[in-house]
Amino acid sequence: MNASSAPPASSQPPAGALSHLRVLDLSRVLAGPWCTQNLADLGADVIKVEKPGEGDDTRHWGPPFFPDASGQPTQEACYFAACNRNKRSITVDMATPEGQQLIRELASTSDVLVENFKTGGLARYGLDYASLSALNPRLIYCSVTGFGQTGPYAPRAGYDLLIQAMSGLMSITGHADGQPGGGPLRVGVAVIDLFTGLYATSAILAALEARHHTGRGQHIDMALLDVAMAVLANQGAGFLNAGNIPGRQGNTHPSVVPYQDFPTRDGHMLLAIGNDGQFARFCEAAGVDWARDERFASNAGRVTHRAVLIPMMAELTRTRATADWIALLQDKAVPCGPINNVGQAFDDVQVRARGLRIEQQRWPAGQLPPGQAVDTVASTASPLRLSDTPPTLRHAPPALGQHTEDVLRERLGLDAGQIEALRSRGVV
Repeated sequence: MNASSAPPASSQPPAGALSHLRVLDLSRVLAGPWCTQNLADLGADVIKVEKPGEGDDTRHWGPPFFPDASGQPTQEACYFAACNRNKRSITVDMATPEGQQLIRELASTSDVLVENFKTGGLARYGLDYASLSALNPRLIYCSVTGFGQTGPYAPRAGYDLLIQAMSGLMSITGHADGQPGGGPLRVGVAVIDLFTGLYATSAILAALEARHHTGRGQHIDMALLDVAMAVLANQGAGFLNAGNIPGRQGNTHPSVVPYQDFPTRDGHMLLAIGNDGQFARFCEAAGVDWARDERFASNAGRVTHRAVLIPMMAELTRTRATADWIALLQDKAVPCGPINNVGQAFDDVQVRARGLRIEQQRWPAGQLPPGQAVDTVASTASPLRLSDTPPTLRHAPPALGQHTEDVLRERLGLDAGQIEALRSRGVV
């Protein structure tokens, strides 16, 4: 296409890749909301349904809490902001017949529904997959539970920490027994919840693609335990194929050496040397001849002689400051970096250059309701970078029920009088 025939440039930002989709979010806490935030970032209209007066559990999981206009902490936890960007919040009491009917009506015009109630928990409200798919056969219904819809543990509640323990993840996280601080540890964030949200996003996108061919929706059964077993990755494969039960070994790698933290003159640094070439370049830069030692020339040799090599390296790394090591190695293609705290990470020049800290206004300028948290909400940008349909920013993490009237009016055609009548009866 030549310049004269090219379409005129638009001043409007591109629509999100999923801007044609409607998502009904009945999930709470982290795994389900992480999934629906991914969909929302990609443009989907996500309606988050919350219990009147209470809302998502994470609204109260603090401190830290958002401050009010005077800087004093409110009762609204920062946790909620991590996984509810770009959604609209409505409050509906699904324990009431009228509330159940509102949700059924919303589901009948939705493409996707995500829920994380206990297995079978929504059937008593007539909001299970069988009931809603009868109303809307195109509905993709994603259930997120601890243990799945089948098996002896299906009725049990499941939480990230419990699943980290049961899956074996904690048995390979932390320092070995007998070392300072030894013992099983959870990962510092709820990684199984987060991985489950990501797998659920992938499953939903696959179901949408399948619907293009079949015209039908389907039920997605996501279980935290299933995901935890899957993300054992190489550790799981080692057991399944070689019978090897891995243990805890701190920050070291079972199959790659040196691949761990090292002490420096003023703290610690991380070396992630993944091949023999990188090790040779490290040795040359550091002025040692270890790469010519047959014990250390290959990764297999370095793994075998780990107990000899690592103390030698630690003695060497203590001779320079962390910044000096990074400056020495950064142009040698030797992966080396600082061990930051979260504040240092957000202040990193690369993090700032990538725009990974974003701010959104929750309320229109000058319309902050009394007693509400400050209207500027910060969160971490979506890591999904699409050249033509990038993630969009439309809504800050919403206040509880902030969009109830808008959604009921737009999606269900209710007028102000009907909405007020529902509100007076505690339905919304």
